[in-house]
Amino acid sequence: MAAKPIRQINADMNSHPSPARRSLPKLGTQRLVISAAVLLLAACANFSGIHSTASTNNPDDYASASALPGQGGLWPAGSWVSTIGGSQLQQLVDEALAGNPNLQAAAARIGAARAMVEAAGATSKPQVGASLSATRERFSENSIYPPPFGGMYVTDYETALNFSYDLDFWGKHSAQLRSAISQSKAAEAEHYAARLALTAGISKAWLQLGRQYAQLDLTNQQLVLRDKLDKLTQQRFAAGLDTQSDNQQSRQQVAGLRAEQAQWQEAIALTRNQIAALMGQGPDRGLKIAPPALPADAAIALPDQLPLGLLGRRPDVVAARWQVEAAQSDIKVAKTEFYPDINLSAMAGFSSLSFSQFLNHSSKVVGIGPAIHLPIFEGGALRAQLKGRVAAYDGAVATYNQALNDAFHEVADSVQSLQAAETQGKNQQAAVDAAERGMKLAEQRQQVGTANMLQVVSTQISWLAQRKLELDTRARRADLRVNLIKSLGGGFDASAEGLNPAEASTGTASPQANAAN
Repeated sequence: MAAKPIRQINADMNSHPSPARRSLPKLGTQRLVISAAVLLLAACANFSGIHSTASTNNPDDYASASALPGQGGLWPAGSWVSTIGGSQLQQLVDEALAGNPNLQAAAARIGAARAMVEAAGATSKPQVGASLSATRERFSENSIYPPPFGGMYVTDYETALNFSYDLDFWGKHSAQLRSAISQSKAAEAEHYAARLALTAGISKAWLQLGRQYAQLDLTNQQLVLRDKLDKLTQQRFAAGLDTQSDNQQSRQQVAGLRAEQAQWQEAIALTRNQIAALMGQGPDRGLKIAPPALPADAAIALPDQLPLGLLGRRPDVVAARWQVEAAQSDIKVAKTEFYPDINLSAMAGFSSLSFSQFLNHSSKVVGIGPAIHLPIFEGGALRAQLKGRVAAYDGAVATYNQALNDAFHEVADSVQSLQAAETQGKNQQAAVDAAERGMKLAEQRQQVGTANMLQVVSTQISWLAQRKLELDTRARRADLRVNLIKSLGGGFDASAEGLNPAEASTGTASPQANAAN
C-alpha cells in the first residue's frame, strides 16, 4: 500500500484528536473538584497535640540592678581598638579582619543565606518556561493509532510556553521566605560576633605581648643586679665574710632568673605566632610586630540602659534570637504540609507532524487546569516532620536563653574582676612605692657609709620584684577592659545594622506570642 503524504496524515489525525487535544473540563467541573477536596479536609492528616511550650526569657528575668548598676556611661564605641592600642593595634586588627579564614567563612555563610532568601522569594512568583522539540517516532501497529498510521515513521514538532503558579492559600511560601530572611539575619549577626571575637582576641594577645616584653625587660634588669650581687658575694666569700651557703644561694637565684628570662622569650615568640595566625598569615608576620606598650588605665562606666539594651548590643544574642524566628517560621512551613497543595498550570503552543504546518493556527494546543495534592494518610511522616521542627524551635529558644544568660554572666564577671583588679592595683602600687623608698634609703646610707653595696643591690632587686607584680596587675586590668568591652558588644548595634528582630519588617511574630501555636 502506498504511503500517504505527511500533509494527509496530519489532516487524518486531526479528525481523531488525541487525549492531549480533548476539550478541557468545564469551570463547573473544576469547582466540583475543589469542593470535593475541601470536603476531604476532615480526613486529612492533622497536627493536633503537637506544639511547643518553650518561651524566650526577658532581661527582667535576670536580677542585675545591684551587681550592674547604671553609671551614666556609654556603650562601647566602634573605635575602642585605637583607644586601647592606637594605630599599631588598629593596623593589626584591620589585617586580621581582612585575612582571617574563620571570618571569611562567616562572610561566605552570609552569601549562602542571602541566596536562600532569593530562592525562597522565587517560589511565590509565577514560573514561565519555553520548550521546543522535534521527535522522530514510529507509531505502533497495535496501539491507539490504527492502520494506516500504525507502523509509520513521523516527526512530531512541538513548541510551547509553560506557565505554573502555586496558589499559596496557607502561607507556606511566605513562611519559607520569613525563615530564609531570619537565617540570613542570623548569619549577619554571627559574622559580627566572629569579628568581635577576632578583634578581642587580637587585642588581648597584643596586650599580653606588651606584658611579656615588659616582664622580660624587668627580668633582664634583675639579672644584671643579680650578677652584680653574685660577684659581691663571691668577693665576700673569698675574703671570709660570707659562707659557702650564701655563695651558692646567690648562684641559685641567678640561675633562676636566667630560666625565667628564657620563659619570657618563649612566651613572646608564641604570642607573636598566635597573632600572626589570627591574622591569617605565617609566623614571619609575627616577627615584624613592634613591642607594644601597655596602655594607661581608663575607667569604664556602665550604661544606664544595660539590662534591656544588652539584647541589641550582643551580636551572639541577636543571632540566637534570629534563629528562634527562623525555627518558628519552619514550624509554620511544616504545618502547611497538612493542607491541600493547589497548583495552577497552563500551556500554549503548536504541535504538528508536518513542519510546513507547524505554526499554522490549526496546529495550536492549549491547556489549563489546577492540580491538587491532598495528604490523607502518610504513615505519620508529616507529624514526625512537624515534631522535628517543634523540637528544633525548642532548641533554638534554649540556645537563645543560654546566650542571654551568658551575656549577663560575662558582664557581671568582667565588672567584678575589674573592680577587684583596681583594688589590687592600688595596693600593689603602694608596695612598689614602699620598695622604692627603701631602695633610696639604702642608697643614702651607702653614700654616708652606714650601708654596703650588697644592701643597696638587694633593695634594688626587691624594688624590681614589686614592679613586676605591679606590671601584672596593670596588664590584667587592661585585659579585663577588653573583656568588658567585648561583653558589652564591642560597639555592635543591632538597630543601626538593621538586625534588630523587634524592628524587622519580615512579619515574623514574637516567639512568646506563638510558642504554643
